[in-house]
Amino acid sequence: MKFRVVHQTEYIYAEPASESFAELRIFPKDTEWQKVHKRGLELSPSVKVDQYDDYFGNIVEFFSIPFRHHRLNIKAWAEVETLSFLPPETSLCVSVAEARQIFNTQMLALFEFLQPSYHVPLHAVLMPLHKNFIRPQETLKDTLLKLNSWIFNEFKYVAGVTDISTPLAEVVEKRQGVCQDFAHLMLSILRTYGLPCRYVSGYIEAYDPTITDPSLIGATASHAWIEVFLPGGIWWGLDPTNNQVVGERHVRVAVGRDYRDAAPLRGTYKGAKNQKLQVMVSVKRRKVRVLPPQKNKVGTSPTL
Repeated sequence: MKFRVVHQTEYIYAEPASESFAELRIFPKDTEWQKVHKRGLELSPSVKVDQYDDYFGNIVEFFSIPFRHHRLNIKAWAEVETLSFLPPETSLCVSVAEARQIFNTQMLALFEFLQPSYHVPLHAVLMPLHKNFIRPQETLKDTLLKLNSWIFNEFKYVAGVTDISTPLAEVVEKRQGVCQDFAHLMLSILRTYGLPCRYVSGYIEAYDPTITDPSLIGATASHAWIEVFLPGGIWWGLDPTNNQVVGERHVRVAVGRDYRDAAPLRGTYKGAKNQKLQVMVSVKRRKVRVLPPQKNKVGTSPTL
């Protein structure tokens, strides 16, 4: 599928800011299953933007505004083509016990995705759930899909009930949250049981124009899901917010241990504390032009 993604962020300051600095992770990157054809960034005030790839391979753009300004507007757009992907059955049908043995031989590369992180505590935070999530003899496929569905069914999506400072223990207690909370919860469960996984930020198409299924959650702003490492060196995406396997309607932007590594925008400014923030995300499917069949002239045959 082909999409045009627009991510617009605007800060309006109560009093003019004397200086500001920001770091952006809002551009999709080429992967084996995703191709970025075009992209652009517009800033107001207009300043120079520099770029680098961070430790996790994410595209990071950063800038500073060294003069007084009343507002900051950031508009990023990209034209992205996504492909469907299903891991081979040989990777999915390995038992959890066998997968752990395989991962032990790759511990150096996977170590960071098995450890607790700032937003993803392990072990004790899960005790109030009173559930044994993973059985060693069950296949990875069954284990992961069941967990994806369990979070979707047991936790309610409520916009605004949490923010990024809300600890995972509170999310577990209230059984409510938003997409990054559910991603952090799934990461905590999988890492606690010795399965390497990482946080993913990106975008999702809310409505499929070709069918009448319910809309997907998380399209009004940046979305979050997870990727699990499978035997064979494959990262498989799962979206517990929507009880979906990540597919063509997901556009991946950044990865890391948790939200802190993949936050769309991070920065600071000098000025009054009060500010207004508006974020708008648009993911629109690009129409593919289909040429009508040509009519053959009388007395001629179609070209084979």
